[in-house]
Amino acid sequence: MNTYFSAPITSLSGVGEARKKAYARLGIYTIKDLLYHFPRAFENRGDIRPLSDVQPGEKCAVVLTVSTECRVSRIKRGMTLLKFRAFDDSGVCEITFFNQEFLRSAFPLGATFRFYGKVEKTGNRFTMTAPAYEPYTETKALPPLFSVYPLTEGLSQKIISANIAQILPVAAAKLEDPLPEDIRTAESLVTLPWALKQIHCPDDYQSLHEAKRRLAFDEFFRFALALGTMGKTPRTTGAPVCAVSEETMAEFLAALPYELTGAQARAVADIRKDMATDTAMSRMMVGDVGCGKTVCAAAAMFVAVRSGRQAALMAPTGILATQHAADLLPLFDSLGIKGALLTGHTTLAQKKKIYAALTAEDPRERLDVVIGTQALLSEGVSFAAPGLVITDEQHRFGVNQRATLSEKNAHAHLLCMSATPIPRSLALVLYGDLDVSRIDEMPPGRQRVDTFVVDESYRARLDAFIRKNVGEGGQVYVVCPAVEEKPDEEEGLIPLWADFGREAGYYEQVAAPPWEQSSEPDMKAAVQFAQELAARMPDLRVAYVHGKMKTSEKDQVMGDFAKGEVQVLVSTTVIEVGVNVPNACLMIVENAERFGLSQLHQLRGRVGRGQRKSYCILVRAGGGDTAKARLEVMRTTYDGYRIAEQDLSQRGPGDFLAPVSGAGIRQSGGFRLQVAEGWPDASLMDHAFNHARAILAEDPELENYPELKEELESTFSMAGDILN
Repeated sequence: MNTYFSAPITSLSGVGEARKKAYARLGIYTIKDLLYHFPRAFENRGDIRPLSDVQPGEKCAVVLTVSTECRVSRIKRGMTLLKFRAFDDSGVCEITFFNQEFLRSAFPLGATFRFYGKVEKTGNRFTMTAPAYEPYTETKALPPLFSVYPLTEGLSQKIISANIAQILPVAAAKLEDPLPEDIRTAESLVTLPWALKQIHCPDDYQSLHEAKRRLAFDEFFRFALALGTMGKTPRTTGAPVCAVSEETMAEFLAALPYELTGAQARAVADIRKDMATDTAMSRMMVGDVGCGKTVCAAAAMFVAVRSGRQAALMAPTGILATQHAADLLPLFDSLGIKGALLTGHTTLAQKKKIYAALTAEDPRERLDVVIGTQALLSEGVSFAAPGLVITDEQHRFGVNQRATLSEKNAHAHLLCMSATPIPRSLALVLYGDLDVSRIDEMPPGRQRVDTFVVDESYRARLDAFIRKNVGEGGQVYVVCPAVEEKPDEEEGLIPLWADFGREAGYYEQVAAPPWEQSSEPDMKAAVQFAQELAARMPDLRVAYVHGKMKTSEKDQVMGDFAKGEVQVLVSTTVIEVGVNVPNACLMIVENAERFGLSQLHQLRGRVGRGQRKSYCILVRAGGGDTAKARLEVMRTTYDGYRIAEQDLSQRGPGDFLAPVSGAGIRQSGGFRLQVAEGWPDASLMDHAFNHARAILAEDPELENYPELKEELESTFSMAGDILN
């Protein structure tokens, strides 16, 4: 790679030590890192309106001609106010800037500008405050899209845009394209320098779409190459041989209050076969919420302990760890297996007792099993006879966290669990060299949750249905797609992941992108919705929980719900991984069209876990015929794997890649799944994976592809056999 791109960020004009530190907070250290710091969204400045057509409070672009001199006045506390008027054929607008006296000469009489911002209207009077502005001439078109970057303290949009503007001309002239030319031609992909220019400064919607397509392909391709390269890493040997007789295993099965399903029995057989060798097991167990993964994990822990070793199970939340402990520790106790729960809420005295018991040399005094949260990563935790490490909902843990737990259990067998049914084609790539056990059968007696799709006109009936279920002793989940109302600065932004359409010239046929033509209401926000619901039903105990709350606060609310002290829980998707509440019998998903099918299926799995008849109601607020068809799949389909396949074909791989980006890979600066994570077309991923497999089959060490090899080595460092 050209040395210019590997140079430190301070090589750029205007970047000193203070900005270097600010960029470091964004993971940007080199010029290449900044080049790959893509916009998170775009302002649609190409949507130019006459003043008379603007809705009050709406963000848009207007082309206005300056009609008065700039006036500067001083107001309280030393602040200055700069004002002038500008007009178009339909009206006059007063424009104001605060504390920017230096702009006095920027707007000469008769000059025309494109202003972008929120237009307010009082009577026939239009006003704009601190809009973005650009000189406008009819002979030179201004770009329609303006990049909005992720920021941190000390960096503004203006600074980042200016720094990137320094890089783009050099990239156009000197950046080498590591993608083999035959692949680029076969997939009709644009060149890398052109794609990078367009992702930062798009000429139009179609150019941005082509740039995103190329960059998404690159991310899929490098991701597949990295995982394929990891797949060549030999498994760790020297693991403890953990094998028990059929008679011993029967002791565990007899302690269960039910028989294993065929799928569970197959998963346990896979695990026993892996653990019976000195090559460390590296297995992923996937299956629907409620399919019985936990008892299979318990069987693995039993095998480890009966073989004289210890087992650790790490869950992502305190409440989930507590639930596992409540389910498993009595079972283990009945089998003479000593276990304990270790979370952030464990007292210091109890922690010291657990630490000592884990390291006890005498097996009679040793703790056999520990179930916990990230507290298992604490400095005081070590194991006398490590044998098995299990991570539940493991995509919720960072690579470093899993690596730390593995290091505490050197050469131990590894079992990961996930409640996301992954399509076979995606599992092959995501799980690389992990063996996969799929539990695709539900235990007998697990009731089907009746599913309905309704619209906003059903609101009164929904409220009545909530009251009915609570009145009969049940509990209710209400899931919203947002935490709180969108701040003003987010209004009108087009997200990077928005689908710009795949047909050439598509945007020449419409006045504005589809998401701007929609009259859909704003997304329901969890906090606000909970407050409104509590106001409508003051006699019910309503609470809310979301991912931005402190862990202790979330655990408190979820614990209250589990104990029945909260009757209606309004939540974001944080409850996807949550406590098992058999009494919960109604799941309402607001703005259901905003969710992936697999996500909806996971949410539906939160109810129907007890004896009560249970329901899932999907409230659709918009989305058109496509959303209607997608939700019809949810209404009629209950097989998680069929739903996952539908999701992959309809929405692309984003929903599956999002929780596991960086799977088993420590990302260093230059690589993040930024565009691929939200790419809507699964075929692009398939093509990228197929090309990567073909190259690795022919040249596993990439000796004939030095640019690709350098690219991988510069952007990835492997985390051994720890893999999502």
